[in-house]
Amino acid sequence: MREISPTQNWILIAIVLAASGVVYDLMFYSNQTPVIGAIFALFIGMPILAFERKVLFRTLYRRIQSLPTFVFIITELVIYEILMSIGFACAGLLLWSLGMLKPSSFLDLVIMPFEVFLYALAVCSALIFILRVRELLGREVFVSMLISRYRNPVKEERVFLFIDLVDSTAFAEKHGDLRAQQLLSSLFATFAEPVRRHKGMINDYVGDAAIITWPLARGVKDARCVRCIFDILADIEANAAGWRKNYGQVPKLRVALHGGDIITAEVGVDHHKISYFGDTVNTTARLETLCRSLNRQVLISTELARRMTFPDDISCEDLGIHAVKGRGQALGVMALSSRAVTVLNTPAVVLHG
Repeated sequence: MREISPTQNWILIAIVLAASGVVYDLMFYSNQTPVIGAIFALFIGMPILAFERKVLFRTLYRRIQSLPTFVFIITELVIYEILMSIGFACAGLLLWSLGMLKPSSFLDLVIMPFEVFLYALAVCSALIFILRVRELLGREVFVSMLISRYRNPVKEERVFLFIDLVDSTAFAEKHGDLRAQQLLSSLFATFAEPVRRHKGMINDYVGDAAIITWPLARGVKDARCVRCIFDILADIEANAAGWRKNYGQVPKLRVALHGGDIITAEVGVDHHKISYFGDTVNTTARLETLCRSLNRQVLISTELARRMTFPDDISCEDLGIHAVKGRGQALGVMALSSRAVTVLNTPAVVLHG
């Protein structure tokens, strides 16, 4: 699947918004230059999309997210109205200054008609809904389901990254299941940005573990799958004080990387999901369990390691061949570590009281 950069994504959104403005003009103002409708649509819609995607007023968005659902919806509608009104006024003043609009009064220039508000709200709501579903499923899964790419099973090559939280059971026994779930939620939220930055996809959360995947060619390019995990580790280390303050300890992870042939298929009837089958997935899970016996934090199969060039700040230690449970053949294993991440190999500090 072709990669789309954030810039390309925003350009696509802008084109859709501009087209909606042109359609509105053609429907209700056939004697008006279509570009006027496009400009109004961009000025009205882009601030709302930027707000929803946490580019504009990020702190405000996080605060209203904690509100009860009904209050959250009402608050969002008020914010939409304010942003659309400001956008409409700015577009009107711009077009007037360029001589493209000649309103009968100044109020017509800066006050948005109710029918324009309803149309803009409908278009923005539809776009936001699509983007929310896309975020929920992930871009790759969303597009794949949209075009029914995996309706019939497909053989392909993928990289899998398994990340497991160490001593999560002990934490739950000491602090309770609710507190343990809050820790996992915070930890999984930490994964999101590095995974997005390195073009990966969080496939699933299984208990206290996360499964991240890439098409093999994309994952090994610039060692993205390796950079992703060490960015996550660096982020945890950088925020160690916050973890200790909130949870009494800094999360410690066990990580495994492997890649190869798998079968990808869309499964389910009422609830559809894209699932991966094959030895590659099972081997990655078994490799993660080797972290404990080999006393290493990050392991990668030799087979996958040979497909990429590691960054200069990543060191690689060959641990030889190891038997992997459930696999007929032994597996070459390497341990990865970063010169920039050293604290993570020390025991986590637990604060009592």
